Amino acid sequence: MIEQAEAFFERCAADAALREQLRLAEESYPGSLEIREAVVEDVLLPFAREHGYEFTLEELRTYETRVKLRGARPDLPIPEDEEIDDNPHRFWLLDHGWTYDTDVYPDQLPETEE
Repeated sequence: MIEQAEAFFERCAADAALREQLRLAEESYPGSLEIREAVVEDVLLPFAREHGYEFTLEELRTYETRVKLRGARPDLPIPEDEEIDDNPHRFWLLDHGWTYDTDVYPDQLPETEE
């Protein structure tokens, strides 16, 4: 559930000690940090689970895509019930070679009024 990913990253944003634990877990990963799918599967997802958050690699990608697209389109109105974190975001996938794929996620591109 992307709500779980969102909640996890909100908690990380508010908790410096948790961010540091996650940074150390990633730093101690024995494999290549360039293979982001493996880092997410072996580091981020188990770490999130240990702290009560359950989401998948694809849900993380969906969440990051929405956050990144929202940041790229600040002119779009934000629904009243949706809060967007304006702080700079460190993406686990998108800033490491993963990109938005309109064929896979066509429903995620914000619609614009022309």
